[in-house]
Amino acid sequence: MLQTPVQAPVPAQAPAPPQAHAHAQAHAQAQPQAPQPPVPPHPQQAYAGAGGYVSPIPVRPTHLGHALLSEWTKIRSVRSTIWTLGVMVLLCVGIGLLAALAAGSDRELDPVLGLGFVGVLLGSLCVITLGVLSISSEYGTGMVRTTLTACPSRVRMLTAKAIVFFALALVITTVATGLVALLDSAMLNGPAPTADQWLRATVGAGLYVALLGLLALSVGTLLRHSAGAISTMMGVVLLPMLLALFLQGESLKDVQQALIEYSVPSALATLYDIPFLSTGPTGWTPVWILAGVTAVTLGGAYAAILQRDV
Repeated sequence: MLQTPVQAPVPAQAPAPPQAHAHAQAHAQAQPQAPQPPVPPHPQQAYAGAGGYVSPIPVRPTHLGHALLSEWTKIRSVRSTIWTLGVMVLLCVGIGLLAALAAGSDRELDPVLGLGFVGVLLGSLCVITLGVLSISSEYGTGMVRTTLTACPSRVRMLTAKAIVFFALALVITTVATGLVALLDSAMLNGPAPTADQWLRATVGAGLYVALLGLLALSVGTLLRHSAGAISTMMGVVLLPMLLALFLQGESLKDVQQALIEYSVPSALATLYDIPFLSTGPTGWTPVWILAGVTAVTLGGAYAAILQRDV
């Protein structure tokens, strides 16, 4: 019978001594390793918190342009803007046209552009209302909390509101006063207006009304109440002239004259070369006076909004 040869067992290898492992590791570390390409930092690593967490939501630094776009979206998407500015244009153009039709071309008028004053004065009340509502409505509805959450910089928020509102009011009012001036010069008989009269009756009147609206926005920021701010601004516009009517004493004559000279209706009439009194500011002076008052009030609004919780 054939027998299967028996294979001899392979002797197990003895474990390598620790010195051999250490020698192999040292030899591996001695060999140069291939350089690894640098890992680019995460785009949002700069905005990571103290723990190094990086949000998966895209984040980018904000600036004034974002706040301007936000305020423009808000002011053009609410119905109060359409109603107030629409009524303002209707009053300016409608009353100016009716006054020109009533005067006719039979008699000579000087200045020819003076008939647009009444419509602009009444239209300015609409711009004042919109200026107050631009900020006070957010306090009334609580929307200001959302606004300040999206834009924590209160100075940036108020600056964006002021710029957007002032630019919109200036453009719309200047277009309306320019249209009235063109209608009056075409329909009425009188000496041709000078270049300065054209500018004051169009750009000057638009600038004055826009500054009134910006003053109303500042008062709305200070009071944070729509009815209170609108009432305050109506008093600023109408109260000096009403008080002057009741100050008839001889000792109060200087006070009465100052109230009339520096009242809003008289300032607007001065821009149209039909001042209520022969004394007082002339030319572009009413615009600069109102600009100074508005700047001071707006500065107070900035100081107030920085000191408040909301």
